[in-house]
Amino acid sequence: MTATLYLYFKVCFTFLLYLQTNLTAVTEFLLLGFQGSQLLRNLLFLIFLVVYSATICGNLLIITLVSTSKNLHTPMYFFISQLSISDILLITDIVPNVFQIQLNNGGTVSFIGCMTQFYFFDITEATECLLLAVMSYDRYVAICNPLRYSSIMTNIFCAKSVIMCWFLGNFISFIVTTTLSRLNFCGPNIIDHLFCDIVPLLDLSCSDTLFIHLEIFLLGVPSVMIPTTIIVVSYTYIVISVLRIPSRTGRQKAFSTCSSHLIVVSIFYWTMFSVYALPNREQTRVSNKLLSLLYTVFTPLINPIIYSLRNKDIKKAVHQAFYGQLM
Repeated sequence: MTATLYLYFKVCFTFLLYLQTNLTAVTEFLLLGFQGSQLLRNLLFLIFLVVYSATICGNLLIITLVSTSKNLHTPMYFFISQLSISDILLITDIVPNVFQIQLNNGGTVSFIGCMTQFYFFDITEATECLLLAVMSYDRYVAICNPLRYSSIMTNIFCAKSVIMCWFLGNFISFIVTTTLSRLNFCGPNIIDHLFCDIVPLLDLSCSDTLFIHLEIFLLGVPSVMIPTTIIVVSYTYIVISVLRIPSRTGRQKAFSTCSSHLIVVSIFYWTMFSVYALPNREQTRVSNKLLSLLYTVFTPLINPIIYSLRNKDIKKAVHQAFYGQLM
């Protein structure tokens, strides 16, 4: 399915480039990755391979458990399964190409392939941002309005919310990628990064990037600020409601239901803010690559670990699944 999507969007972007009057002079980019000795690059390759395999297995396990276990047929776990789908798409978009880069001490990617990679990267990041906001609203309703939870978080509402998240993520990514693909690249084609990200691509462009910067601002700020506002407001009301619970045990139990989500939100926003919000002058190229690894490679690995280790329902579903097979 992923290969089919890649082929589809490569065809789309090829058609867009054909319509351009001024074709770009650069037909491929050279991604440097982590430079170093053969031993270091082989070690990094093994680490990426282990992380990639563990991420795919962990997220597929969550998707399978949510789909098959009746105890997990709730809005919260439905949103977690969607987050797992997003994580699988994200790490599959980035890591396989990193394998080639590390083994060969750098690797080339075609212009179309670069645009396609950025598209899938952007759609997963935008969708995950929106999903985290919906999940925070789910936790708000569960803790602050428990009696109305079943009437508010209906199956139709959850389905519409997820469809809207993926649609908006796709819309934002397609608009930005289309504009990015129409820029002219007539100079150096070396990207000192792990994947085709928008910042190094804009640095290489010989076109006027004012319009795309304005477009990123107009699309990016609302797509980040609105979900962030929903998360902050939701957790403000959650904290107020939890503090009103008289017993300490009750407060701990109530807060434990949203602690996993809060950890995931903190990791996601901290890494994204470090890469894109802080001035680039304060970061070396190596530190920028390491921070990029956090939200593209290690965050998809950490998410299922956090939700499984800190969640009794998922632990119970895993136990029942394996115990049932043994029986």
